[in-house]
Amino acid sequence: MELVEPGVGPLLAIGGAEDKFGNRKILRRFVELSGGEKARIAIIPTASAIDDAGQRYKGIFLELGASEADVVFIGDRDDANSPDLVRLVENSSGIFITGGNQIRVASMLGGTGVAKAIVQRHRDGVTVGGTSAGASVMSAIMVAGGASGSTPRPHSATMSPGLGLIDTVIIDQHFRERDRVGRLVTMVSFNPGLLGLGIDEDTAALIWSDGTMEVVGRGSVLVVDGTQMKSDVFRGRGRHPLTVSNVLVHFVAEGWQFDLGERKVLVG
Repeated sequence: MELVEPGVGPLLAIGGAEDKFGNRKILRRFVELSGGEKARIAIIPTASAIDDAGQRYKGIFLELGASEADVVFIGDRDDANSPDLVRLVENSSGIFITGGNQIRVASMLGGTGVAKAIVQRHRDGVTVGGTSAGASVMSAIMVAGGASGSTPRPHSATMSPGLGLIDTVIIDQHFRERDRVGRLVTMVSFNPGLLGLGIDEDTAALIWSDGTMEVVGRGSVLVVDGTQMKSDVFRGRGRHPLTVSNVLVHFVAEGWQFDLGERKVLVG
């Protein structure tokens, strides 16, 4: 079972707080996937309220050997339809979305020329990477917010449309560090056909066009499979804990892979 069309580019979904000063393993992998010394990277810092977020990643990608790195600064929806900014995305061999607030990204980019260019370039085979909010916004249905904690509760997760680069998973980030197990299980209980991916900090889920997920980094990716799930989430009792059964959970670490279509861990 293929989850995405053959030929689309890899998705590198990073759980946030990736190493920016040492080996930079994950960011180095992104540059390699984007073409190495021939890489032309478009950096989209829309999620961040930090003014120099894009410039920080530009410096890192150039230090890691990319040929070009351009910051696609989008302050409003008019910017997101600017022909010059759309052209930067269209000419890229790698697109990187920074962390911050995923609602800010979705509301500012949704339906614009830049969003359409991101989707088209990904379909053309270009690598799209994102960290923290930039990872969550990749999916068709994304986490918009919610509470921490290990107990699933209806109020612990809110969802909204994302960029739609992949429609079979929902991605949460800073996962173990911010105790988001309950939130992810809640989201899968609302959408049992989706796989939940909870990505630790300094860890990435690298998703290939054949639906294979490779893990990169020092943590792990928690995969929540709700195929056989049963829950009482439809009762909508707000803060009352959910009863959830038959949830299949996998922890996948670096050196191992996961088949998102067959929903099984592959030999490392």
